[in-house]
Amino acid sequence: MLTSPQQKQSVDTLIHAKWIARVNIDEPLIDHTIVVEQGIIVDLLPQTQAKQKYQADKSYQLDEHIVTPGYINAHGHAAMTLFRGYADDLPLMTWLEDHIWPNESRWLSSEFTRVGSELAIAEMIRGGTTCFSDNYFFSHDVGSSAQKIGIRAQLCPTILNIKTSWANNVDEYLAQAEDSFHKFKSSKLVNSILGPHSPYALNDADLTKVVTKADDLDCMIQMHIHETAEEISNSLEQYYCRPIARIDRVGMLTSKLQAVHMTQLTEHEMDLIAEREVKVVHCPESNLKLASGFCPVSSLRSRNITLALGTDGAASNNDLDMLGEMRSASMLAKAVASDATELNAAHTLRMATLEGAKCMGIDDTVGSIEIGKQADLCTTALNELANLPVYNPISQLIYTANRDQVSHVWVAGRILLKDKELMTLDCDKLKQDVQHWQEKLAP
Repeated sequence: MLTSPQQKQSVDTLIHAKWIARVNIDEPLIDHTIVVEQGIIVDLLPQTQAKQKYQADKSYQLDEHIVTPGYINAHGHAAMTLFRGYADDLPLMTWLEDHIWPNESRWLSSEFTRVGSELAIAEMIRGGTTCFSDNYFFSHDVGSSAQKIGIRAQLCPTILNIKTSWANNVDEYLAQAEDSFHKFKSSKLVNSILGPHSPYALNDADLTKVVTKADDLDCMIQMHIHETAEEISNSLEQYYCRPIARIDRVGMLTSKLQAVHMTQLTEHEMDLIAEREVKVVHCPESNLKLASGFCPVSSLRSRNITLALGTDGAASNNDLDMLGEMRSASMLAKAVASDATELNAAHTLRMATLEGAKCMGIDDTVGSIEIGKQADLCTTALNELANLPVYNPISQLIYTANRDQVSHVWVAGRILLKDKELMTLDCDKLKQDVQHWQEKLAP
């Protein structure tokens, strides 16, 4: 009696790859397949077995590629792509007070934010980013664009005591942030927290209001902290203490805090943020360009502090390239620590993926390639001459690859970049919109 061949199981997507970097485990898988069904990774097995077991609506054979979790850009200001190159080669406070804040006061609007954010999202997707954190105004528009395009986002509506077209005072900024929180509370891709700008932009009463609102909403807080030496000296002069002591005094120094930059830290402060389980977001290229200082990566890592990676905004970077940021972070960590073993390639990739997810509190669903997690994935070809030979694909990804080699990107199983082509954005229309704003903003 003849038996019929075993019927294959139908799934949405099969991704057959030369290498798969799971991140939660350092060693990459070779010639394996990621099986995706309804946006979830449901299996991870050798290609030969996968082809016998599954059939898919969409199948990708990526024989010269490494698949990684999508990159998580843990800090930025998306709409500020429209200020890219506008005021370069200036120190932070000159850049902010004489150029950025005056122009934001003049031009900031819902449409400005939408166009700038969509330009940023397009750039990020093409570079392998599947989730970004945005500390800016008009967060409703940023979140709506993210949902429409299909990228994951953490919104951090800016809170400060400068009047803008979005709000007049701290209470109005907090109200806008609360509206944003509720608007996206049920979203599968977007969530909204609080984004107080910095200790120097808010007084103690304002900071206390932020803490109270975060407690009421049970949400996280992201803020620029200890970014420059000048920030520290000004705080000592005005408040007779360092900024971390101020935010500790108002109850903000907790596990709900995402502290961005952190270039000026004492041993005691690092011990304190480790004890409080504060998350740190490192933005190396922005810090280098603005001469803000060096985040003590080695010392933070030795204390097991969650350490994520961000590009900051394109006005101070000037790109949103997470692969470039990873290389800079690794090289800078080695130089600052005088230790060539510091922040190796695998740890650097983890910083841009799983550590970013931990920072945002979403590591149960994204940040690594594991069965049961969302299929937020990025594939990068390692077949360029500059990548060869490939002894260690993760090392080649970090130290030799560039974002132009990213070929495919998925978020929750939905393909956003296919063979380097953006699938959910009208690039021609976007370029026209950006040109319109360039003509308005031109000095």
